[in-house]
Amino acid sequence: MKKLYLFCLFLMLSIGQVANGEGNRNATENVDEEEKEIDNFDFLYEGNPNFDEAFSRTSILMDEAFSHLGKRYRSGAKGPKAFDCSGFTSYVYKQFSDVFIGASSRDQYASNIPISRSEIRCGDLVFFTSPHSGRNVGHVGIVVDFDPVTQDFTFIHASSYSGVKLSSSTESVYVKRYIGARRVRL
Repeated sequence: MKKLYLFCLFLMLSIGQVANGEGNRNATENVDEEEKEIDNFDFLYEGNPNFDEAFSRTSILMDEAFSHLGKRYRSGAKGPKAFDCSGFTSYVYKQFSDVFIGASSRDQYASNIPISRSEIRCGDLVFFTSPHSGRNVGHVGIVVDFDPVTQDFTFIHASSYSGVKLSSSTESVYVKRYIGARRVRL
């Protein structure tokens, strides 16, 4: 799954090169001015002058999260040698931005910005019930990748069975348990 992350990062950087006009210059040199305007993708970033900064911050956050892949799960552990789910998310955000997002998955759900599933993006927190929480929040992870068409996502989390790992919202155990998503104030 780290390859998936690297592929997504490469794809985003490639798109950035095209948007900045660093793509195939030979093919566009003979195009008239009107068609050149169509190739200018600046309109995608209008209203968000901090796009490069936001991308860089998300990349750093993901690097921190991926550096813990494979670490073991231990109930109540807050890292860095072992984690429970909320210990993992709070540790990653603390290392990344020195921001306290909440101690438990319930705290993190209650204290961060609610977003709809269609608004999810890399770095957001996603929440699920757990076998012991009934219909309440019992598990949390960090979004790695989001498909805006299907609204499916991949997330990194501390699983009680496998430790820190990547999972998909399409896995049957998570489809039924999804509660919502939150964005962290930075």
